[in-house]
Amino acid sequence: MLEHVQTALILVFPALVILAALRDVVSYTIPNWISLALAAAFVPAALAAGLSLPMAGAHLGVGLIALVLGMGMFAAGWIGGGDAKLFAAAGLWLGWPAATTYLAVTGIAGGALATLLLTLRSGWLRAYMPAGPAWFARLSEPGENVPYGVAIAIGALAAFPKTQFAALVG
Repeated sequence: MLEHVQTALILVFPALVILAALRDVVSYTIPNWISLALAAAFVPAALAAGLSLPMAGAHLGVGLIALVLGMGMFAAGWIGGGDAKLFAAAGLWLGWPAATTYLAVTGIAGGALATLLLTLRSGWLRAYMPAGPAWFARLSEPGENVPYGVAIAIGALAAFPKTQFAALVG
């Protein structure tokens, strides 16, 4: 029974990260409650996973560094505020050494996403977009933002197997 509770607590992370990406794609917003729920769920998940105090501190450090980086990217106009908060909340869960995979894969996924959207927004492909759902047509709109929460989610999910949490679920 305890293993089921432990697994449920740990699966909050991938579930909320995927939800954030989906919300970002269809609405260009990541609700604050998702990042807050990720941060709040970290504490019981860390306790259930048996993270030591130094390890939990390392996770907190990665989350704070991610928050500072996210705030910088937001200030530069590269990402939105919801993206910055999601970036930090995911960093809290991933800790070290998964942070290196998180950063690398998020950057690569962001570049791939931007390339995909530039292609989608090109004149020759754009003519086919009105046939799809409204959110898809909006993605194809030239000059529209990039739902970077998708890249953050891809990076977070790619790094998750490198955490102590994933070892408990597998």
